[in-house]
Amino acid sequence: MVLPLAVTGFIIAAGCWTLFAVAGFHLREALQLTGLQFGLLLAMPMAVGAVLAVPGGLIAQSLGARRVMIWALAGLSACMLLLIAVTSYAGYLVAACGLGLTAAFYSAGLQFVMSHTPRHHVGLVLGVFSAGVIGAGLNYYVVPLLYQAFAWEAIPLAYLIVLLLVMVLMLLLTDNPDASAAPETETSPRQLLARLRHWRIWRLCFYFGSVAGSFFAVALWLPDFLTSRFELPVDDVARLAQWFVIPGALAQVAGGGLADHFGVARVVSRALMVCLVALFVLSYPEMTLLVRGVEGIIQLEFALPLPVERLFVVVLGATMGCAMGALLRMMVDQNPGATAFAAGMLLLSACSVAFLLPVVFALVNQLLGVPSAAFMILFAILAACLLLFTRVARSAERQSLLSPRA
Repeated sequence: MVLPLAVTGFIIAAGCWTLFAVAGFHLREALQLTGLQFGLLLAMPMAVGAVLAVPGGLIAQSLGARRVMIWALAGLSACMLLLIAVTSYAGYLVAACGLGLTAAFYSAGLQFVMSHTPRHHVGLVLGVFSAGVIGAGLNYYVVPLLYQAFAWEAIPLAYLIVLLLVMVLMLLLTDNPDASAAPETETSPRQLLARLRHWRIWRLCFYFGSVAGSFFAVALWLPDFLTSRFELPVDDVARLAQWFVIPGALAQVAGGGLADHFGVARVVSRALMVCLVALFVLSYPEMTLLVRGVEGIIQLEFALPLPVERLFVVVLGATMGCAMGALLRMMVDQNPGATAFAAGMLLLSACSVAFLLPVVFALVNQLLGVPSAAFMILFAILAACLLLFTRVARSAERQSLLSPRA
């Protein structure tokens, strides 16, 4: 029951984490929020998640992952109660901060499933657990349905009921020995902080932060982009946005499994190459070309049709998810005695990027008026990530060839 419960809990927690990506549209209209205020509301769960990621991992290693996961679920339940009661923008911001507890659940959850996983299946199992981010995709379907059938208050109430149910199941079906730290696990703060002296963990944080942070940022920002680009109603946009999150979540399973068999470097580099192709196409804005012909000026309109846009959004989500799953395998290989701490560091970097990018997207869109400029920003970030990753991987390969016994 360990993996199913952990995945179920993360699915619900991820849904809470990105709740405002869809529900925020209704609040934006009701509270008359500016683009910057809306971007801040989307980004606050990521900002607090960045703060809680490392402490959550440290507490999980010292006190047990099960305990941290239950505390996180209880905190998310309190946030749902707050969302039912508040009516002001400040109140929603406070509740959005509390949704960052999902990061602590994720850091502890990795430790929880790792303690029950054979070494040769680590990548696959971590990919399955991380696929719980599919909860963000379910938001795009569940939230509009609940809002239309009932009212805004029904959304946090439904999440509250499910959170309490999962928390009770974890209390009944798991126990402390199942989630306690392994004997070889590093729990001393001095030992864990000593890992920060090595460039290896900082490079890994850059890789994962660039990919996962961009993934979360796009998941939050994509409905707003599709609304402005195609002038579609919120319900249709929410269904379209599922084509990014759900393939990305499922691709993490494939990425972890492929990394187990073919190696991390090969999976990550190829996934990022395809990802850059998708971003290159999505970066093109709607444009009008004026060509001076023999008999006058010829006007050419260029814009990606919706089916093509959806195809490349699916490719983008799937390749990002595949790279994320493989990078989690790299994290375990490089930090065998400090998995939860390393997961916290990776999540810290991902949440920091996911916090900054929606705000940057809003500012760039406000200044330039070109929504697809966000994809240009992502292209630059992931291109830099691929260049550094490839350079380090080739250097490590040369060193292994020169000293095969090392």
